[in-house]
Amino acid sequence: MSNTVRHAAAFVFACLSAPLLAQPVLQAQWLEQPPTLDGVVIEDPLWQGLSSASDFLQVRPNEGQPASARTEVRVAYSADTLYVAVICFDDDPAKLIVADSRRDADLDDLDSFQMIIDGFQDRQNGFVFGTTPAAGEYDGQVTRSGGGGQEAAGFNLNWDASWQVQTHIGDFGWSAEFAIPFKSLRYSGKGEQNWGINFQRNIARLDEVSYWAPLSRQYDLFRLSEAGTLTSVAPPSQRSIKVTPYVLGTLERGGEDGPNTQTGGEVGFDAKIALTPSLTLDMTYNTDFAQVEVDEVQVNLDRFSIFLPEKRPFFLENAGQFSVGDAKDVELFFSRRIGIDAAGMPQPIDAGLRLSGKIGSATNVGAMHMQTGDSENGIAGANFSLLRLNQEFANRSSLGVLFIDKAAELSADDNQTYAVDGRLGVGDAWTFSGYGAKTDTPGLSGDDRAMRVRADYNVQSLDVFLSYAQVGDNFNPEVGFLKRKNYEKVSSMIWHTKRMNDRWGLFELRPHIFYQGYQDDEGFYESGFLHVDNHWEWTNGFEIHTGINFTREGVKEPFEINEGTVVPIGEYDHKESQIVVMTNPRKALSGSVTSRIGGFYGGDRNSTEVKASYRFAEALTSELSWSNNRIELPVTNGDFEVNVARLRLSYSFSPKVLLQALMQYDDRSDVTALNLRFSWLQTANSGLYLVHNELDTDEFIGPLEKRRELVIKYSRILDVL
Repeated sequence: MSNTVRHAAAFVFACLSAPLLAQPVLQAQWLEQPPTLDGVVIEDPLWQGLSSASDFLQVRPNEGQPASARTEVRVAYSADTLYVAVICFDDDPAKLIVADSRRDADLDDLDSFQMIIDGFQDRQNGFVFGTTPAAGEYDGQVTRSGGGGQEAAGFNLNWDASWQVQTHIGDFGWSAEFAIPFKSLRYSGKGEQNWGINFQRNIARLDEVSYWAPLSRQYDLFRLSEAGTLTSVAPPSQRSIKVTPYVLGTLERGGEDGPNTQTGGEVGFDAKIALTPSLTLDMTYNTDFAQVEVDEVQVNLDRFSIFLPEKRPFFLENAGQFSVGDAKDVELFFSRRIGIDAAGMPQPIDAGLRLSGKIGSATNVGAMHMQTGDSENGIAGANFSLLRLNQEFANRSSLGVLFIDKAAELSADDNQTYAVDGRLGVGDAWTFSGYGAKTDTPGLSGDDRAMRVRADYNVQSLDVFLSYAQVGDNFNPEVGFLKRKNYEKVSSMIWHTKRMNDRWGLFELRPHIFYQGYQDDEGFYESGFLHVDNHWEWTNGFEIHTGINFTREGVKEPFEINEGTVVPIGEYDHKESQIVVMTNPRKALSGSVTSRIGGFYGGDRNSTEVKASYRFAEALTSELSWSNNRIELPVTNGDFEVNVARLRLSYSFSPKVLLQALMQYDDRSDVTALNLRFSWLQTANSGLYLVHNELDTDEFIGPLEKRRELVIKYSRILDVL
C-alpha cells in the first residue's frame, strides 16, 4: 500500500471517529476549607471566586440555540470530597415546577440539573447525579455509553451512592450545592488527572433541555464520547472500608402457619472495600432485601416467560458490566436467579463476594461468588460463580468474555455458560455489536448455542437497526433469563424524527416501522410482529400515537391462556389498531390511554390501559392505572376478561423521610396485594425501614397464600477506614 493511500485511510478514519462538536473544558479548584452546604451559591464568596461553566446550548425545543436562561456551574474539591455548585437563573422562579422529591424520581418533566462524571475519561462509563429545586436526590450508573437511539447506554437507575445536595430558591432562580465523596466515585488513581464531564439543565415549563458540552438532538447526557473535560482533579488514593450491618425483626400471620402469629429476627451485614480507587470488593453475609419494593403484577397472555427487573441493591452496582445477551429475550446473567426460587419466593443468601471495577483505564473486571441455602419450598441451595472481563477501545468499542457456573447439591443440576461479546463504533453514527454463547447442562448435548449480531445507524433525524439472532433448542443458561428457545429471530426498525417548528402547533413527528419475527429450526414461522406508527407531539406536551400492528402466532402445542381456556394448534395471522393518547406530563394532573383492538388467536381482543398521575408540590405523588383485556376466542370458555389495577402513593416528609404504598389487584388470580413502606434514610440504602406486606386471596395459587407480614429493619453505613 502506498503512503498516499495510508495517509488517506488514516484521514478518513480520523474524520469518522472524531466528535462533530467541540468539547469545552472546566478547571476544578482545590479548597482548603469545605463550603457550608446550604444551597446558597450566588452570595457565597468562596464560589464566586472560581471559574464557571456556562453557555449552555439547547437540544430542545430550539436545537443549537443558546439556553433561554443562564446556568453557571463551578467544581471544586477537598481532600476527600468533590463539590459542585450550580446557579440556575430564572426570570420567573414562581413558575418553577417543583415536585416529587423522592430519591431517583424522574427528572424529565421537572425543573432539574444533572451531571455525568467519567472518572477514567474512557468515554464509555460514568456516574449521573441530579437534583431539583426541592433537593431531590437522583443518581445512576452508565455502562458502555451510546447515549441515544436504540443503541443507548446501559443505564442503571437503581444504583445508589452516598452523597448530599442542598438547594435554595430566590429571586434569581434556584441554586444547588453537591457534596460527592470520592469514595462514591471510581477513577484511575492518585495524582492530578482529567475527567470527562457534562451538565444538563431542564426548564420544565418551556420544555427546554440544554447541555454544557453541546450534543446533537439524537443523543442525551449519557453520550460520554462527546462530554467536556474537567481538568486538575487530584483525588486521594487511599483505600476505604465501609460496613453496613443490619438488624431485622418480623411478625407474620397466615400462609402455611394459618392464623398463628410467627415472629423472627435476623442479623447480617454488607461490606464495601475499595482495594484501589477503581476496584471494589463487596461482601455480604445473611443478605436481606426486606426494604425492596415488591414486583408489579403483569398480565401474561402468551406462552412465554415474562421479565421482571432486578431491584435488590447488592446486585445493582456495576450490573451493566455483567450484562451480555439480548435484552429481555436472552440475558446470560440474570441476578434474580440468585436468592429467588422457581416459584418466585425468597431463597436465603448465606454469603457472597463480588469484585468489580477497572484495572488500568480500559480493562473492566467482574467476579462474583454467591451461596444460597435451601428455600421454604424445598428448593436446594447452590453455589453461583461468575467471571467477566471486558476490554474497552476507542470510539465506543469493546471486547469481552463471560463465564458463569452453577454448582448444585445434585450434579444433575449443575450448569455452565460461556460467552464472548463485542462492540465496534465506526464514526459517530455506526455501531456494530454481537455475542456468541454456549451452555453445558447434564443430559443436554448439541444445539446448545446462542448468538446475535446487530448494526445500528443513528443520526439526527434517522435511527435504524438490523439484528439477527439464533438460540438452540438445548441452550440453557440457568443463571440467566431465556424467554423462549429454538429460534432464529430477525428484527429491524426505521425511526424518523422531524421537528415541525410549531407548524400547526406541532413540535415533532416520529414516523417509524418495527419488525420482529421468530422461526424454529425447521423453518416454522412461530411469531411475527410488524408495527407501523407515527407519534404526533404538540408544543403544549400533548401526544397521540397512531399505529397498526400485524401479528402472527404459530402454535405447535396447545396451551392454557386462562383457567379453562385452551388455545389449540394453529397459525393465527391478525391485525390490530393501536392508539395512545397522552396529556402534558409537566402538569400536576396528567394521564394516558392506550387502546389495542384487533384479532387474537383466531378471535378478538379489546385491550385498554388507563393511567392517571397527580402530584402536589414536592411532597405527594400518586399514580392510578387500570389494565383491561376482553378476549373472545372460538373455543370452549373462550370469552373471558382480565383486569389489573394498581395504585401508587408516595409522600415525602423530606428527601430522606418517605412513606410509600403500592396496592395491586389481579382479578384473574383474585389477589389483592399491599406493600406499605416507611423509610428514614441515613444515606443511599441504609437507615430505618418499616415494611407491611399483605396478600388477600381466597385460594392457594402456587406461592400465593393469604398472609400478613410486618418487618422492621435498621441498617447503618459505618466508615471503618
